[in-house]
Formats: sequence, structure tokens, C-alpha cells
Amino acid sequence: MKLVGIVGSNADFSYNRILLQYIASQFNELFELEIMEIRDIPMFNQSLDATNSVPIQNLARKIMKADGVIIATPEHNHSIPAGLKSVIEWLSFKIHPLENKPVLIVGSSYYDQGTSRAQLHLRQILDSPGVNAVVMPGNEFLLGKAPEAFDELGNLKSEGTRKFLGATLAKFVQFIKIMDAMEKPEYKLPPEDLHATGQIPTTVTGVDMAAEDWLEQASDKVGAVIGNTYVKLDRGLLTVDQLNWFLNSMPLELTYADSNNQFLYYNHNAPAEDMLAKRQPGQVGNPLANCHPPKAYKNVEWVIQQLRSGNQDVVRVHVPNHGPDQFVVHNYQAIHDENGEYAGINEYILDLQPWVDWYLQQTRQQLVAADGSAPAGPAAAAKVDGVSGASEKVAAPAPTAAKVDAVAGASEKPAAAPAPAAAAPVNVPAAQAAAGGVDGVSGASEKG
Repeated sequence: MKLVGIVGSNADFSYNRILLQYIASQFNELFELEIMEIRDIPMFNQSLDATNSVPIQNLARKIMKADGVIIATPEHNHSIPAGLKSVIEWLSFKIHPLENKPVLIVGSSYYDQGTSRAQLHLRQILDSPGVNAVVMPGNEFLLGKAPEAFDELGNLKSEGTRKFLGATLAKFVQFIKIMDAMEKPEYKLPPEDLHATGQIPTTVTGVDMAAEDWLEQASDKVGAVIGNTYVKLDRGLLTVDQLNWFLNSMPLELTYADSNNQFLYYNHNAPAEDMLAKRQPGQVGNPLANCHPPKAYKNVEWVIQQLRSGNQDVVRVHVPNHGPDQFVVHNYQAIHDENGEYAGINEYILDLQPWVDWYLQQTRQQLVAADGSAPAGPAAAAKVDGVSGASEKVAAPAPTAAKVDAVAGASEKPAAAPAPAAAAPVNVPAAQAAAGGVDGVSGASEKG
């Protein structure tokens, strides 16, 4: 069983942090406790929305994956600290990871009453609409006179206190099991606005996103630089022309969609008919909803949710409908700005077969089926031939249960007007969207 422990203080020294550290070390036979800090989370301000910042998304993701949460709160002026209240505001503003999540409240303070009033207030807050945590009733652990309660190694001195804490934690484990048997909490990520109706600081307003000449109109409006004008990058100085040459020379297809779900760029290294994902110039500027048929919206939303929330850094999908002589993989990589906030998707598409063929030629290996019967595709196991003298490498065959959605090779966008059935910058198997995970073909690991 995995639990998250939240230190309710943002101070450098906190007896509540020491209490959680003691619980983590002394009761690891009951559960695994990961301690989370709140000091890097900004104060709540809905005008300066930080929901997508790394500290908030990371905390939300840890809570979402945990079986339960232990919150250790100090008591400040008969209530919880402002920092802890601010964190709960963020976790109930646009995201709701505490909803239906079992929570145990503990606390320590310098005074006799422990944190009784703060704990009572915290129960009320956690029960409020938008938070909807399931707080374990009764069973309060109030540690008073904290400086005297711990020894120099951070252990509780009193045998009676240790036993009471252990009994409380054991009851919490049972409480989690009962809640899990009744109804396992399911955290739902916020829906994605695939029509890009919102705005971010880089959104060009006053230009129809679906316009065929969006690029020209938007460039004129913002005075975009072209040609031999220099652009200073974080580690380079290139002209716009050089940037285009550089990106177009990449041996893969690149696409960028921003955090507002607007399709802003693709590298033009081949005519549309020769591309693995057939892009059209008129697609640039479109919301992602215009770049996919409606039947693919659920899959597109799932991919974006995984990347925006930090559940995964990258989602990979093998698209097999290019033929047996190609092994085409669509990669969806989360982009973050200098502050670590989600800034969109870098989709890069490439045919891995030439790379595999080159590698096998260089290493004098060949691909065989897992049973060693006959040459197979790149998903089979690799076996070293007798010339190299290397040992045999055996791998399991690639899973075949998950099927790739047909929209992965979406049709081209008609030149006359934007169409929902345009080429797809983002596609994922329907099985993935339904199951909420990445299939075995992708090999994308989950970010913990």
C-alpha cells in the first residue's frame, strides 16, 4: 500500500515533518509513505493560474496514484497554516485529486492541546465542495509539547504514544481497504479544450484560427521576422532562414501544438503526399479539433491529458498501416517552459526501420522471431549471428492486443475549407484511451 504524507508547514524546521519521517521509518510494514513538501507551491491566486506548474501537478499526480493521504498540520492562530490552506485551494480549483481519497489528519505542536483546533478546521475544509476528501472519522492523533516528545534521533520517546500512533495508523489502513472495497476512487483529469477557445500569452487574437492563410495574417499582425533576420536562441544565433533549413533537414517529421491546443508548426521536409502524416499548409493555426475527425477526439484528449498532467513525459504509438517495410512511430513529447510549466506538445514521427537495418548491418546481427524460427519485423527479438560471437538476446514479442486507430493515417485537409477530418497531429489507439494507459507497443514508461 502506498500513501502520500503532506508536510503542512513550509518552514525549514517542522516537528510535523519529523512526525511524518518517523511514521515512514517505523511503520513501513504497514505501508510505503512518500513525504511531499508544500514550500515550493505558490500562494493561491486564481488570477495567476499556476495549476499547470510542476509543483502542483506533481503533488496532484502523487495524490492521485496513492491509496491514501496523511496530512500533518501545525496549528497557527487556532487554524491551519496559510501555506497548507493555499495548497488545498490549488487542489480544488481546476483539479480535484483529493476527491474520494481517504485522508488521515495528524499534527504536532509546542503546546498541550496539540493541534486539536487546526485538525477540526482541516476536517471542515477537506469536506467542502471541490475537495470532497474522505477523512477518517474519529481517531485523532494530537502530539503536544513536540520538543519534549522526540529524542535527538527523531523518535518518539513515550511507549504509550508510539502504541497509540501505531493503532491509529493500522485503523487507517483498514479504513482505506473498506473504502476501496466500497468504491475505488477514480481521479478524472480535466477535459481538454480541443477547439482552443481560450487564450494564452502567445495566442494571436483577431485572426480566424481556421483561416487557410492564418500564417500570413497572424505574421502580419505581430510583425513576425523572416528571411535573414537573426533570432537569438538560448544557445545559438541563427537567422529565420537558417532555422527553417535546420528544422527541415531533420530526418523526422516535427509538429508543435501549444498549451492552448492550437496547431502552430510543422517542418516542411517533404511534399504532403510523401509525408508519414500528411500535413497541409492551411492546417497551421487550426485548433486541434479541426485537425482530427470527431471520432478521434477522445484519443487526442487522452494524450494531451497525460502530458499536461505529467502522468507521462512521452506517449509513443506504433502506426502499422504504412506497410511491412516500415516501422513508423508517432512520439508525443511534453514541452515545458523555463519555469517548468506545460507549454504544449512536440510530436515527432519517424520510420525506425532504416535505423534498425543500419544497426543490424553495423553489428552483424539479424532479427528473428522470438522462437528463433524465421526472420521477422523489428518488434521481434534480436539474435546475434555466429560471426560476432556475442551471446543471444531473447525478448518477448511485441504485444498485439491494442489496435491502432485508423485515424493515425488521417486523410488530407481539403484545400477549400478547414475540415474536422484533416490530417492528425495527435493520434492514439482507442484501447489506450479506454484503458487509461499506454499499450505495450509504445514502450512509454509512466512517470512516477
